[in-house]
Amino acid sequence: MKEFLQKLTDDKVGLVGLIGIVLVVILALLAPLIAPYKPDQMFTNHTLEGPSSQFLFGTDEFGRDIFSRIIYGAQVSLQVGLIAVGIGAIGGLIFGLISGYFQGKADQIIMRIMDVFFAFPDILLALTIIAVLGPNLTNTMIAIGIVFMPVFTRLVRSAVMTVKENEYITNAQAIGVKPSLIIIRHITPNIMAPFIVQITLALSGAILTEAALSFLGLGVQPPDPSWGVMLNDARTYMEFAPWTILFPAGAIVITIFCFNLLGDSLRDLLDPKLRQ
Repeated sequence: MKEFLQKLTDDKVGLVGLIGIVLVVILALLAPLIAPYKPDQMFTNHTLEGPSSQFLFGTDEFGRDIFSRIIYGAQVSLQVGLIAVGIGAIGGLIFGLISGYFQGKADQIIMRIMDVFFAFPDILLALTIIAVLGPNLTNTMIAIGIVFMPVFTRLVRSAVMTVKENEYITNAQAIGVKPSLIIIRHITPNIMAPFIVQITLALSGAILTEAALSFLGLGVQPPDPSWGVMLNDARTYMEFAPWTILFPAGAIVITIFCFNLLGDSLRDLLDPKLRQ
């Protein structure tokens, strides 16, 4: 771990991504202390007012401080990202381990189900699930988690099938070690590198998907602060009040960019094929 952290700090690109993510997390956790106003507080005499010393990022059509709403919106984005990716990662890990280790009928059934999910574009599959469950924050996280589950399943399955061919796995099977112990003690620790990288990259995808669903009115519902909701609200006013859309869009782009930088750096550090 010490060696890994040293390499990560030496990688300037990954360090920039890590610092950016840490800052977003700090903003989300300390939102009540950092935000100058509550996200739903309205200043009726300052509607669609440009950036100023009182309102750093200006105000929206209801006179709400955009800077405060962006900070509180970081809470929503991180919450959706972490929980949704957690659902997809845990489900994908379980199905991938079963599919890759036991193979046979279990493998065929699981992978055919995942192929059905892969047949739909991510956003279309998420829209379908939310249309069935209903639009709210909980269902949004479930939908995004299901969307990302096939990716994790295929990744874990492929890694398990590779690790399974090693001699220490064959020896453990030969002396009668239970499959559950082999999976937990010998296989799972050796597939964590690509799994962790995929989690980092999936977080950026989950944040973007949540913003897209909220923009379409099927994710977080107004007046709750969400970057996607803010973009949707700003469509009517962006020509004469461009700050209403530029700052929320900038928050999305910067956050996703930082996660992608960190993910690429972790891939280079954890993948032995890419090490120098």
